[in-house]
Amino acid sequence: MTDPHQQSNSSTLPSLDQYDFHPRIADMTGTTLVMFTSPDCGACRHLRRVLHEVLRREPGWQVFEVDAQRDPALVNEFEVFHLPTIFLFKDGNFHRQLETEARAETIVSATRSALRQPAREAP
Repeated sequence: MTDPHQQSNSSTLPSLDQYDFHPRIADMTGTTLVMFTSPDCGACRHLRRVLHEVLRREPGWQVFEVDAQRDPALVNEFEVFHLPTIFLFKDGNFHRQLETEARAETIVSATRSALRQPAREAP
């Protein structure tokens, strides 16, 4: 069985789309980060590399991406106004949008800090 986090040499992360997003997130346990991205977004490519580093530091976490161009329904649902955008979930529950520098240590720190707060209602 292949570990999904061993894709760290790859430029991609496991993806979610409008058809599997909600059931897969609902079944997740632990910390999950979801990045909304676009294939032609340079900042998204950089953040994707940073998120691979986050996974090396926090191997128990899960990270997924949503292609904003392919899944505008999710973009509208989560009120995504800029790319890339990261949303934090814990045990299938929405916590918040993460707003932090695109550096592994700051993402880990912001995630841990956000998890000390109660879950919120998703947008």
